[in-house]
Amino acid sequence: MQKPIIFDLESKYTLKEKGYDKSRLGVSVLGFYDYQTDSYEVLEEADLPKFFKVVEHCSYLIGYNIVSFDIPVLQSYYAGDLASIPVFDLMTDIKNKTGKRFGLNDLASATLGEVKSGNGLSAIFLYREGKLDELKQYCYDDVVLTKKLFDYGVKHNQIFYPDVYDKTAVSVNWSKYMQDQPKKDINLTLPF
Repeated sequence: MQKPIIFDLESKYTLKEKGYDKSRLGVSVLGFYDYQTDSYEVLEEADLPKFFKVVEHCSYLIGYNIVSFDIPVLQSYYAGDLASIPVFDLMTDIKNKTGKRFGLNDLASATLGEVKSGNGLSAIFLYREGKLDELKQYCYDDVVLTKKLFDYGVKHNQIFYPDVYDKTAVSVNWSKYMQDQPKKDINLTLPF
């Protein structure tokens, strides 16, 4: 049976620098958690084929803002069509339920009492300064925080978002993404 993976990536460039073309942003690092192996990993750009082998055997790609950012950035590295792999985007789900777009930091703070260790722009500067260990740690931290938020939603069928007074609960049905899926492997990566 197949299990989901949670992932996040950091880009080398800002959208403005590349004419708002996400396919040209480049991946500096990519972090992921694999429910199948109960393990985390952070990869540099040259090691992305290792990630694609995991992707081709997962039930869902799960992340925060992955539909409009991470997947379009990542697609230029992948021989197949990432749109053919089932995706669950936490941000999109919450936006559909509340009508508002919240950052990961907002939901993690309201739900878990935790905050992000940085932001995407600072990650670009870490890459340019050659601070790969700090960059990898930041990406890893984002994957851990996304996983904690997702797991909270799976367990409690709700998460919280900040509002004017404190926070508001929103019902979620995320446990369905944890159910075992029949094996439907895709094999587009080549064993180089």
